[in-house]
Amino acid sequence: MSRYTKVVAGLGAVAGALGISAFNWSFDVSDVPEVSANVLAPQFSYSCVHSEVALPLDQQGEFSVSVWNIYKQQKENWREALAQFSAHSQLVLLQEASLTPGLKDYLDDTEWKVRMANAFKFLNTPAGVMNLSSVNAKTTCAYLAMEPWLRLPKSALLSEFVLSDGKTLAVVNLHGVNFALGLEEYKEQFNTLKKVLDKHIGPIILAGDFNTWRQARVEVVEHFAQSLGLKDVVLERDRRIKVFGKPLDHLYYRGVRLVNAEAPVTDASDHNPIIARFRLQ
Repeated sequence: MSRYTKVVAGLGAVAGALGISAFNWSFDVSDVPEVSANVLAPQFSYSCVHSEVALPLDQQGEFSVSVWNIYKQQKENWREALAQFSAHSQLVLLQEASLTPGLKDYLDDTEWKVRMANAFKFLNTPAGVMNLSSVNAKTTCAYLAMEPWLRLPKSALLSEFVLSDGKTLAVVNLHGVNFALGLEEYKEQFNTLKKVLDKHIGPIILAGDFNTWRQARVEVVEHFAQSLGLKDVVLERDRRIKVFGKPLDHLYYRGVRLVNAEAPVTDASDHNPIIARFRLQ
């Protein structure tokens, strides 16, 4: 039996709300969460991948994280922007990454260790969240949450990294469910991750494009963060993209010390990145 389901995503309701013409696209959607450790010749495996050798993520007790919705690399200058934002980072968390030949070529020219969640394939091109890290994670698992209107999933990656103090850092890269009038699907996406994170004793990084475009969604995220003892980063320069006055992108942390954080402006995506530096406790 095929691991993929052919889905025709009808955007009539969304298009009508946005005042544009409706259209349909055909997508291949995996029946199970998938993650790949080799995006240059992608072989997606079920749910999780493991690394036998995992070195500490931090360098002399510090590490930097960049978070960015890369907008499927639709802007011509995405490559230069990504290189700039990730230049001093040990961990880069991307949302809306599309595994195009251009992105493959970019990654082939770097030393990044890459993990990608396959939310769906369009024209045989995988798309989803992607982690770039200076060292391999011990474990990385993929999670999917279905968009109720589009019937296309949003993805998340939960990784565990070794730190030089002997602790394990759990990192969640999340693209939040977007087109839903209610909160059931949105809450379930976070509840699924909470079942895993509740068992984690050490530090946590939770980041991504959460699609918090209304107050009720903000409250879901804040309740989730509080239940795990997570703090919201304080941004020295906050130029995050907002919808209805609410920022869409977030970075929460626990068990590490925030050194500094900012959200600079770019025209290489429809989102601005978050860049934060942390120090071990």
